[in-house]
Amino acid sequence: MGGGRSKSFNLEKADWNGPLDTSRHLANGVKGQHDSEQNGPTAPVTPALQNGHAHVRERQLSGGFIRAKPGDPLEGPDEVVPATDYWTCDPEQPVKLNMSDDGPWSAAPVSVVSIFTERARKFPDHCAMVVKRDERLIKWTYHEYYIDARKAAKSLIKLGLEPAHGVAIIGFNSPEWFIADMGAILAGGLAAGIYTTNSPDACQYVANDCKANVIVVENDQQLQKILSVRDQLPHLKAIVQYIGDVKVKDPNIYNWKQFMELAHDVPEAVLDERIRMQAPNKCCLLIYTSGTTGTPKGVMLSHDNIMWTASMCTRTFFGEDYRLCSHSVVSYLPLSHVAAQMIDMMFPIFVAGTTFFARPDALKGTLVDTLREARPTLFLGVPRVFEKMQEKMMAVGRTMSDLQRRVAGWAKDIGLRGNMALMKGESVPWGWTLANALIFKKIARNLGLDRCEALLVGAAPIPRETLEYFMSINLPLMELYGMSECSGPETVSKPDSYLIGSVGKVIVGGKIKLANCDAENNGEICMGGRHVFMGYLSNPEKTKEAIDDEGWLHSGDVGKLNEDGFLFITGRIKELIITAGGENVAPVPIEDNVKEQLPILSNVMLIGDRRKFLSMLMTLKVNVNEDTGEPTDDLAAVTLDWLKALGCTATKVTELVNSKDERVYKAIQEGVKRANLKSVSNAQKVQKWTVLPADFSIHGGELGPTLKLKRSFVDQKYTDVIEALYSE
Repeated sequence: MGGGRSKSFNLEKADWNGPLDTSRHLANGVKGQHDSEQNGPTAPVTPALQNGHAHVRERQLSGGFIRAKPGDPLEGPDEVVPATDYWTCDPEQPVKLNMSDDGPWSAAPVSVVSIFTERARKFPDHCAMVVKRDERLIKWTYHEYYIDARKAAKSLIKLGLEPAHGVAIIGFNSPEWFIADMGAILAGGLAAGIYTTNSPDACQYVANDCKANVIVVENDQQLQKILSVRDQLPHLKAIVQYIGDVKVKDPNIYNWKQFMELAHDVPEAVLDERIRMQAPNKCCLLIYTSGTTGTPKGVMLSHDNIMWTASMCTRTFFGEDYRLCSHSVVSYLPLSHVAAQMIDMMFPIFVAGTTFFARPDALKGTLVDTLREARPTLFLGVPRVFEKMQEKMMAVGRTMSDLQRRVAGWAKDIGLRGNMALMKGESVPWGWTLANALIFKKIARNLGLDRCEALLVGAAPIPRETLEYFMSINLPLMELYGMSECSGPETVSKPDSYLIGSVGKVIVGGKIKLANCDAENNGEICMGGRHVFMGYLSNPEKTKEAIDDEGWLHSGDVGKLNEDGFLFITGRIKELIITAGGENVAPVPIEDNVKEQLPILSNVMLIGDRRKFLSMLMTLKVNVNEDTGEPTDDLAAVTLDWLKALGCTATKVTELVNSKDERVYKAIQEGVKRANLKSVSNAQKVQKWTVLPADFSIHGGELGPTLKLKRSFVDQKYTDVIEALYSE
């Protein structure tokens, strides 16, 4: 390593440069052309990093890469400090970085702090955040965002935040969430989001695990959760509530205004010293896994993990000619999840973009209103978001006149055939231009997606029918795949490179390999790159399970690669079913096949571990209570239409389940038979099934915070139902 740290850190003296600057207005970004990365960092980068890890700091942002100016003195948070290992479970310990002499892995390390500070210095008046409150738009410029984050950092220090200790945040997405998060980073703490749906005990686990000195809550509802477990949080010194008045009188509980005013008691030099002691190869923040398969784990992400990933993803999606001050996103997915952290917060900082915050009732119908205001250039949704959009658009379609329905049907047919053709590199059908002008552009404008260059879907499997529906309206959904442990994305689909059913190709700079492949070339997905996490907080055993001796991150997911480098997810090792006959069965492909044949099904779960044959639990698509998010007993419109075609007049799930209408159950059985035709052996065919009286949900416990199926919970909850399938 080079010499010690300098005594001052002044970004004003830095010679910062970047890609094309479009100043303060929002405009469409410009895509660049580059080769897709597959299984290794092959894209060229110049100039290459000199002399290993020493003497590097960010000087230019060019072509999607952070590049070093050789010979610069080591300064503050961009100094890579000495380290002995590539992995650690101690948040105060730095790690070695996986760097090379050329290619994406040679990009000079840089801290989140430096990029954030530079954006505020170079684009002080550009809009960073927008939120609507009381029908009024409230905006933060980058200068205001930076100043508020510094205030929050000083206030956290005043409250007793120690370096490498947690600042737990629980609440719906808001500017205050971002400010608290960035304040924690500036102050050398570890921001750790908590899912708003977590129980008090689950909140206690995360807050205690990260040694939270301060917990930031949205409102009284979340405050009461923390107060109920306060005596079990030995590191907790203060609580901050950022929305509404604090109803509890307590000297260590602050409203947002009181909290921010604490900054006046802390000198700027104290914060500057905290900033100076940070480094690209030190921990920046924590992402807690959802706990779907066990106890949540604290994923430690370094500054380098985050900024390198933001750089590579920007280049992957928008090419080397991406523009600063051109992009906007809508924040509505849980910020405790890595996807929202990267897309809503870190990506906009990297490209000097604007984040629009959706209303708390976004998933109850107001999300589209925010999309129309923001007109995002990049938008990520979980499958359920797009399914709800599809259902609403289909409901509108049912109210159209015969002529309107015929025109819409004509356009959708062209849209599906055209996008299928484009996916294969073929020409679009005749009528494409007319359909685009009459229908497709109008739909995109109405949804607020007319500027969107990357329409992404991930976090859970999405039905093929939904993918095809959005292709039919010329808004193809780009599937992506990743995990918290690789800082978010590992593979992505793009408009010029996607294949329906695939989760895309490896991002620029990423590496992927399949381990322990079977006869059909299905193997465990393993990842390599500078986006691979530092380790699990205080959990060396799980860290060693996740990262092997060669540095590969083992995902636990099973997949296969086709000859063009597209990745297909085929299962998860822990979910693998081993039948009584010793047959290994991946449940996901079978479940997807059944849902493809029966569009009325909302959720399905394959059963059969140590059993003589496979069976399946099924739930029907129903209406959801807009206030609670819980599934109702009322069948959804798509289900009613399907039943009506069979001559069935049932309108409720319980009515259908209790009557076991012969026509309906016969039609379901026919769908299962069609799905079984795709089975590679008799052991992989579904022999029995049952329809449950209620859909799966977060409230019911069957789904995790990111809507992933909690198989072990379902096994326990429906033990009697499952046993009945095997006793008949």
